[in-house]
Amino acid sequence: MAALGVLGGILFLIIGAIQIYAGFIGIEYHLGEVWAWGGIALAFVVRIILPLTIGTFFAAMDVWGWPWYGALAFAAPGLLFVLPALITAAIGTLSNRTE
Repeated sequence: MAALGVLGGILFLIIGAIQIYAGFIGIEYHLGEVWAWGGIALAFVVRIILPLTIGTFFAAMDVWGWPWYGALAFAAPGLLFVLPALITAAIGTLSNRTE
């Protein structure tokens, strides 16, 4: 079981490195190399990752030619879990209303 956890951790690091690379490519494609390095600096120094996430989306969509929904799933995979939870919470809230 511990080996599975180590393998999962290594897999997350690889996916994170690919997303950082894609974010750099996306920012460089649209804004230039200086801004791409600035996005990397923001991510590692100030921990603001939004520019790299947006760059990852545009790299997958514009550079690699993916459809927008595939690029969104690659750039922000957590949304795949958040959206069903939000829908379920909204339905639960609406069904508990008494008028």
